Amino acid sequence: MRGAICLLFVSVLGSELSDLNDELRALEKELGSQRTILKAQQSRFEGLQSTERRLQTTYVTQATFTAEVASIKSTWAGLFGALDSAWLCLCGALVMFMHAGFAMLETGCCRAKNASNVLMKNLVNVCAGTLGWWSFGWAFAYGSASTNGFIGWHGFFGFDMYTYDTRTGNITPVADCSYSDGCQSNMLSWFFQWAFCTAAATIVSGAVAERVKSPTYAVFAFFMTSFIYPVVVAWTWGGGWISSLFGVGVMDFAGSGIVHLCGGVAGLMGTIILKPRKGRFVYPEEFEAHNLPFVVLGTFALWFGWYGFNPGSTLGMHDSGTGALAAQVAMNTTISAATGGITVFVLRYFITKKYDVGGLCNGILAGLVSITAGCANMECGSAVLTGLLGGFVYQAASMLLVKLKIDDPVDACPVHGACGIWGVLAAALFDWGKGVDYFNGSGWSCSTNDGETACISGIGGTIIGSNAILIIMVCLWSGILSGTAFCILNLTGLLRISEEVEDTGMDSHHHSPPKAYAIGNPSTDGQTV
Repeated sequence: MRGAICLLFVSVLGSELSDLNDELRALEKELGSQRTILKAQQSRFEGLQSTERRLQTTYVTQATFTAEVASIKSTWAGLFGALDSAWLCLCGALVMFMHAGFAMLETGCCRAKNASNVLMKNLVNVCAGTLGWWSFGWAFAYGSASTNGFIGWHGFFGFDMYTYDTRTGNITPVADCSYSDGCQSNMLSWFFQWAFCTAAATIVSGAVAERVKSPTYAVFAFFMTSFIYPVVVAWTWGGGWISSLFGVGVMDFAGSGIVHLCGGVAGLMGTIILKPRKGRFVYPEEFEAHNLPFVVLGTFALWFGWYGFNPGSTLGMHDSGTGALAAQVAMNTTISAATGGITVFVLRYFITKKYDVGGLCNGILAGLVSITAGCANMECGSAVLTGLLGGFVYQAASMLLVKLKIDDPVDACPVHGACGIWGVLAAALFDWGKGVDYFNGSGWSCSTNDGETACISGIGGTIIGSNAILIIMVCLWSGILSGTAFCILNLTGLLRISEEVEDTGMDSHHHSPPKAYAIGNPSTDGQTV
């Protein structure tokens, strides 16, 4: 019995030892695999510690680091400068396109017998105005007016636009690098500001249409763009005395006062001195717009060009903040234009009981002029109110001119003069600063003293006073100088056309072909049918 048990125990023990031996071999095999993996990992680790993959043991010097940073900043500054250049070239071209709108609007508002002359006068205005801005205007406006506070003194005839190396012959453009994110060439600023300058002169063209001699007007356009308008710019945008008035300056972002009021006042003086067109207030029905399609087309062209006039006045487009401001300006411009147009359209309907398309067009322009000063520092609700009140201001001024028998064929003085005054006041009254005690101006933050972050309080009323002084000075300067110029030209007999030419039309007397339109086919008796 015991022997049988011993044999069974030995048999079982042998089986267990065999299984244990198999497991041991399996473990040895797995251990070998792990050794192989460990050797591979160790080899890889040693490779990482080689000279080519180790962390550098030498360090960049301060001078090298500074040079690299400067190189990167220079690259970015060049990119920002290119973006600014593209933006201002585009916006300047849009403002220049406004001349097409002025030409169509003015031609449509005047009589057909003077259509060619009106078109020619608009073209001559741009050409003469360009020469005036190039020769003297730019220098008077931006030739370091801050040194004396009144007028610039260098940059005449395109000088100071680039430097010339006599040794190598290389030409380098002169740039303004006062901007924190890049430089802008003087030629870029010249082009953009030229478009504004010639626009101011064109406003006068509409006010004196159909009775001023074309060569005489070309002389005045040169004077306007070379001296009258540039000095106003020197006082304000050029860094002159008004730009720092009372320590806060003025708020006229895109020129309700600087551009439009200046041109509107000059136009008012011109039309007063020229006196009304013959029969204007005796047979008013004979002086109605002869081509409303031109008037509407001109209005749309001007509205379109205004998106270069106002958003372009950010003077750059190199960061998200500037882009957002341009968008805010565009939105306010659109809202005010629409509100002004509807306001005048409704007012005219209540007055005449008829739809007045010309009134609608001038209402749109009134809204555009009204928002030009404050488009960058007011909320959209204030833009609605600005356009609404601008419509009332225009209508009241237009009716006042008729009451006083002042003949303005296109209502240039009410649109640009009266609404220019309102626009400058609105920019101060509706500033989006906190309450009425603070002032933001064009931007997303309040006005602060240099080196401080706290908002300046107690300047809400100050900016209203500054803007009021801007209005007064523009009216005095533009009114006195343009009035003097027109008076001198009138005394010499060189200002107004003769009654014979006025009766038959300037086109038939002075232009070839003698008519602007050739509509219809000649019949057998020579009459147009």
